Amino acid sequence: MAIVKCAIDLGIADALHKNGGSMSLTELASSLKCPPSSLYRVMRFLAHRKIFKLSQTSQSTLIFAETPLSRRLLSQGKNSMAAFIQLECSPVMLAPWLCLNNRVQEKGVSAFDAANGEDVWSYASNNIAHSKLINDAMACDARVVVPRIIKEWPNLFDGVSTVVDVGGGDGTASSMLVEGFPWIQGINFDLPHVASEGLPCERVQHVGGNMFESIPKADVAFIMWVLHDWGDDECIQILKNCKEAIAKDKGKVIIVESVIEEDAKDKFEDARLMLDMVMLAHTTNGKERTFKEWSCLLNKAGFGHFDVNPIEAVQSVIVAYP
Repeated sequence: MAIVKCAIDLGIADALHKNGGSMSLTELASSLKCPPSSLYRVMRFLAHRKIFKLSQTSQSTLIFAETPLSRRLLSQGKNSMAAFIQLECSPVMLAPWLCLNNRVQEKGVSAFDAANGEDVWSYASNNIAHSKLINDAMACDARVVVPRIIKEWPNLFDGVSTVVDVGGGDGTASSMLVEGFPWIQGINFDLPHVASEGLPCERVQHVGGNMFESIPKADVAFIMWVLHDWGDDECIQILKNCKEAIAKDKGKVIIVESVIEEDAKDKFEDARLMLDMVMLAHTTNGKERTFKEWSCLLNKAGFGHFDVNPIEAVQSVIVAYP
């Protein structure tokens, strides 16, 4: 991961993309102002991992080209995951991995607390730059996942007038939902210091508050990549508040989270299990959950039934009905 961050910091993907998708080693080194020998060693490794493509001309000139994976490292673009990688490779997020034994041995302090002196959310609220890193990373994920929800489950918001995005960060997901479903009005709901930095969008209102206390009223509560940050008791409280917020007749809660199936063979299962390790390192009680664990949570929160709808992503779309 650190080598990938190095590529992002150097702007390698951007340089190749701006040059039509390929450059010789000499051209790339000149563009990035790097010694060719050091740059070659990095590019050789990344090409071996299929992030870039390496070829050689008949004159033995080394050519590096972009790939679908490298385009995920662009500084801009709807499929870029650069901000997500920058977050996970920041010193604040790397340090807890060295204290992981605290969480595994249940010593009363989480790995993040042990490394940084407070939990991840307190740290973010006290460090605006880190809070922005989190919001930018979540926006990266939203730009990938929300269009897939819109494409693969187009009837999900039929008959819905208002949607509250619980823990919606800068409002990227809300803005994409109202664009994909023009008949809905969006409420982007997050902590006050987060909501105050929300992206301007004509049909999205940014509201600050605390999801553990109450959630703005809407037909539908949409909650993506939030519940895995919390333990079961906290999740039940959030889900109860979501249930209280939604319309009684046509209301539903749409949860976008991973569902671990330990014997699954699909291409995303490795990422789901890795994300569970991220939760172990970065949160106090968070985790990725199995179908059985989701069923237990939703039942305890008072939902009558729920459906799990797969999408072409790490997450699934869980729709819970009161």
